[in-house]
Amino acid sequence: MSNKKLVGTGVALVTPFHSDKNIDFIALIKLVNHVIDGGVDFVVALGTTAEAATMNIDEKHAVVDTIYETVAGRVALVVGAGGNNTQAVVDNLKILDSSKIDGLLSVSPYYNKPNQRGIYEHFKEIAMSTSLPIILYNIPGRTASNMTADTILKLGADFDNIVAVKEASGNMSQIMEIIKDKPEGFSVFSGDDALTLPILSVGGDGVISVVANAYPKTMSAMVNSMTQGGDRYAALRDHYQMLDVINALFLDGNPAGIKALLEIMGILKNNLRLPLVKVDKLVFNKLKQLHEKLNLS
Repeated sequence: MSNKKLVGTGVALVTPFHSDKNIDFIALIKLVNHVIDGGVDFVVALGTTAEAATMNIDEKHAVVDTIYETVAGRVALVVGAGGNNTQAVVDNLKILDSSKIDGLLSVSPYYNKPNQRGIYEHFKEIAMSTSLPIILYNIPGRTASNMTADTILKLGADFDNIVAVKEASGNMSQIMEIIKDKPEGFSVFSGDDALTLPILSVGGDGVISVVANAYPKTMSAMVNSMTQGGDRYAALRDHYQMLDVINALFLDGNPAGIKALLEIMGILKNNLRLPLVKVDKLVFNKLKQLHEKLNLS
């Protein structure tokens, strides 16, 4: 299974909402064009940043259809497809139109806290139920359990369509262990914007980014400099230019921070669905000041 399209800079798209909390499809189209024009390599729909947990199945299909039509083959489209009920994930994949999708992003099971054997069996069932390329997603801060390097490497070795991992453990030792021993063709993506440069510097393959919703050109330039033999000093400059904004984005939760920044930029309205709420005024003003000062794109 080839993962040629799933390299470089991915962006975990937010889902814009109107003030009545219905999906703002016009703003979604605007956002997708913004990030593609900014040079990203692929987009991710229905992830955590998309508030997918608050959507019904019809809304999810409508979001994927809109993004697919807007992308129009210009970049790869990855769709979030994870959960803590293995059979439900498999059943949902059966009704997903795989002809529109270039890959899946599947988070490690949350809340249940399975052991490593359970995590392996969960992804085994998913891998056997689809031919689509799968990106594993390890984010212990949200799932309450860590997918170890051994489990990730075994899944990558045992299943041709498990082609990558989005690593958001923050554990650089674990990330380096994965990079050191990964199967041929297996990619390691940063799942933490602030750690993207360090991960790339030790052999990572890219990022699935939140801040790239706002600054796709800067993030893409940094990733390309590190992965395509470009100017590493320029990458270092881009990293530190974005760092204060990245840190501010997560002061009051994700995607609250990135939605506030996107409203400041005039791309969409800063509306979220409960239980998420807008960032407080101090964080909003800090993001506004940083955006105006840095002039990033």
